[in-house]
Amino acid sequence: MQVLQIRPTENVSVDQDRLGALYSQLGAAGAEDVVCRALEELALRMSHCEKLYREGHWEELRKNTRSLIAIADQIGMLALSDVAGTVTDCIDQGNGVGVAATLSRLMRVGDGSLSAVWDIQDITI
Repeated sequence: MQVLQIRPTENVSVDQDRLGALYSQLGAAGAEDVVCRALEELALRMSHCEKLYREGHWEELRKNTRSLIAIADQIGMLALSDVAGTVTDCIDQGNGVGVAATLSRLMRVGDGSLSAVWDIQDITI
C-alpha cells in the first residue's frame, strides 16, 4: 500500500500599490515601522487563532480573525484578508469542518504572505 501525502500550497501576492501608497504617505521610515508592526501583529494573531480553535473559543476566534482582515488590508495582503473573511463566514454559519479547512488555509496563506512582505522589504531597504 502506498500512502500519498498532500501538501497544499498557496499562491500569495502583496498589493504593491497599497504598499507604495503607504511609503508615499508616511515616508520610508514611517511605512517600514507600520509594516513591521503589522507583520508582528499578524503573526501573533495567527498563532492566537490556532490556540483559540484548539480550545473551542469560537467567538474569540471570530473576533481575532476579523482583526486580521483590517491589518492585512492595511499592508496589501489581500489573499490573507479574503481567507480570513471566509473563516469568519464559516464560524458565522456554524460550519466546524469549514472552519477547520479555512483556518488551515489561513495559516498557509498567512505564512506565505508574511514571507512575501519580508522579501519585498528586503528589496526596498
